[in-house]
Amino acid sequence: MSKPNYMEKLLEGVEVEWKALGEIGEFTRGKRFVKTDMYKEGFPCIHYGEMYTHYNIWAETTKSFVSFDLASKLRVANHGDVVIVAAGETIEDIGIGTAWLGTTGVVIHDACFSFRSSLNPKYVSYFLRTKQFHDQIKKHISSGKISAINASGLGQAKIPIPPQKVQEEIVRILDSYTELTTELTTELTTELTARKSQYTYYRDKLLTFEEGEVEWKALGEIGSFVRGSGLQKSDFAESGVGCIHYGQIYTYYGNFAYQTKSFVSPTLATKLRKAQKGDLIIATTSENIEDVCKPLVWFGEDEVCVSGETYIFKHNQNPKYIAYYLQTPMFFDYKKKSRTGTKVIRVHGEKLEKFEIPLPSLEDQNRIVSILDKFDALTSSITEGLPREIELRQKQYEYYRNILLSFPKSEVEA
Repeated sequence: MSKPNYMEKLLEGVEVEWKALGEIGEFTRGKRFVKTDMYKEGFPCIHYGEMYTHYNIWAETTKSFVSFDLASKLRVANHGDVVIVAAGETIEDIGIGTAWLGTTGVVIHDACFSFRSSLNPKYVSYFLRTKQFHDQIKKHISSGKISAINASGLGQAKIPIPPQKVQEEIVRILDSYTELTTELTTELTTELTARKSQYTYYRDKLLTFEEGEVEWKALGEIGSFVRGSGLQKSDFAESGVGCIHYGQIYTYYGNFAYQTKSFVSPTLATKLRKAQKGDLIIATTSENIEDVCKPLVWFGEDEVCVSGETYIFKHNQNPKYIAYYLQTPMFFDYKKKSRTGTKVIRVHGEKLEKFEIPLPSLEDQNRIVSILDKFDALTSSITEGLPREIELRQKQYEYYRNILLSFPKSEVEA
């Protein structure tokens, strides 16, 4: 797609000069402070780590504050300065900027620079997020455990300088794209939250029974628990026998699986415990109470090796019915009472064996599962579609941003 006709008209007869940031502005490095210095009120501050997680093109308020006494000893960026992050774990992190538009100054961390120039600060901030800019500064970034760049390296990067009114128009257009992208993301996230709440409501209602309506039995009465064996991630092979590591139950799998992400060698597989079709694989160790005891139903035709920190539950009920029930508030309350540990939370097999579930007939279990499967499929569809839609809009936004900030260079400047 060519540059929009509107921009061609806007730039008609306009000369755009490329100049090094160091020529047109001044860099000031922040001073060191630590997270324990930060509070919920006081003098506004920006820690470099927040630049990746909290701030975008511009900001008028801060997430964090330092005491006024400490602020008097640190470096402050003023209204119209661009705060530029100069250190991070990856090269891609370096150089992103946020235009500070607050009514007061803001303390900046020593892994940041403030940049003051006569350019529109938002225009500068937008340019700092382009591939053009990052391609220029890559050669000046030192890498190691922490990647970093100094003022000299940043100062050598060139920026196109159209007239002020053109800078303002580019900012106006990009602000509109940013606002539209944010609105869409908010709408999609709200829709997903609503659908998840609806699904949870109907799931819990379908799995709630009146007293005497069905028989209640402990899991240990209707099946047996077999502890997984010592499978390590270092045991993974390119191919072989399918295996499931307990950590993957949280990060990779949904409620059920037909195939595995990972494999082990046939030789190792002979020494490991295995789940069969219809078994539940329950992860019993996690860093939080929400994830611990997340169930996964194995529907693959072949046996699958299972790691330690899991239990294989063998039974003759509808496996999805049990898996759905283990996601209800009733089971959450039980595992909360039964857990051990604080940093690493565990629920032991003997506790799982004692947990009682309502046990309708297999026919009713199948009916309930059929309804919940439909809700689960709908929610999963939205969950998978949301990131894709947001990514598509983000790429569209970046495409137009790059077009709007692409100006021809003269042979001398190139």
